[in-house]
Amino acid sequence: MKREISIIGGGLAGLTAAIACAEGGARVTVHEAHRALGGRARSTAAPYIANDGTHVFYSDGAPWRWMAARGLVQPFRRPMLGEFLRLRFRHRGRVTPAPPRHLLRALARRRLTAPVDEDFRTWACRHLGEEAMEAVAGLVGVITYDADPGRLSAAFVWERALRVGAPRYPAARYVVGGWGRVIDRMAAHARGLGVRIETGSRVDRLPEDVPVIVATSLDAARTLFGDESLRWESGKAVLLDLGLSRHPRDLFLVFDLDEGGFLEQYGRPDASLAPAGHTLVQLEMPVRAGESRAEAISRVERLADSGLPGWRERTTWRREAVSTGRTGALDLPGLSWRDRPAIDRGNGVWLSGDSVAAPGLLSEVSVHSALTAAKAALKTVGPRVSV
Repeated sequence: MKREISIIGGGLAGLTAAIACAEGGARVTVHEAHRALGGRARSTAAPYIANDGTHVFYSDGAPWRWMAARGLVQPFRRPMLGEFLRLRFRHRGRVTPAPPRHLLRALARRRLTAPVDEDFRTWACRHLGEEAMEAVAGLVGVITYDADPGRLSAAFVWERALRVGAPRYPAARYVVGGWGRVIDRMAAHARGLGVRIETGSRVDRLPEDVPVIVATSLDAARTLFGDESLRWESGKAVLLDLGLSRHPRDLFLVFDLDEGGFLEQYGRPDASLAPAGHTLVQLEMPVRAGESRAEAISRVERLADSGLPGWRERTTWRREAVSTGRTGALDLPGLSWRDRPAIDRGNGVWLSGDSVAAPGLLSEVSVHSALTAAKAALKTVGPRVSV
């Protein structure tokens, strides 16, 4: 007879754990408090299909391979020559097609190892020079949603800089139809494996009779566990989504090395995200300490000015948001991913999500932690099964 595993949370981590546990032979129930699955992996409804935040998959990691093996991220698009020709870097107030030379020289030092216990600014100024430090910090600000990556662990920042700046064909992948389609496929795949998914099912306390994987934000987990230690540093950024009529001079991607923001025209690799003759652009800008929302929005609008000619007159849809503590874990000096809240909470309870003790870049932490939790939970309900 199958043994049961309960999963709290129906986002990327929860559905990953559900699939892995079901594949291992367990009877699985997913409890999602909201009426819709997905968590931060949701997308808006047509005509402009924008992810809930600036999302992209990286195909050079194990999480992508796990999802692709199950057909969860197909079909997808990858950047082509036309996109590369519309790639720009904003540096010292100028927008240029090539990154600054000191950034390229820094990223070429791939054998250089950064320490965990020193901040990136101090370490990089010593090994790379101040100009290169500032450019690398700006590049990493894009994927940390933090206005001052120089304060973070040198190892944390350098690992991400080398990953994004790898000298090979870019690993970014765009799932056709947005991340909401991924969630739909994951849910269908899970149900096909016999997983019971209950939406609008809020769990206020941990079940005591079955193994439990809590796949929620740290804020929600902290309340559920009653454990104030479930906290970790995360980023804060303003998000601006724009539906625009197309213009032949619209750029595909702008890395803002000055301020750590970026502009990306998601509607270029995936035309299904916008009506015919229109495109979808998503922008992000880290919020500085003490900065108001209006000030941060003003800065991200100036970034739009640099890559989208006359965008204000062409806007047919707009959405603004502030993302606080919803952008994944940031490791301060002296800390690494191993120091984040542990996955194994004891007594048949595990934690998964993007701010727990698992490696990876952005959403990869959610998938890694979910697979780790699933593997451990399966050991408690039957023979060991590989996931």
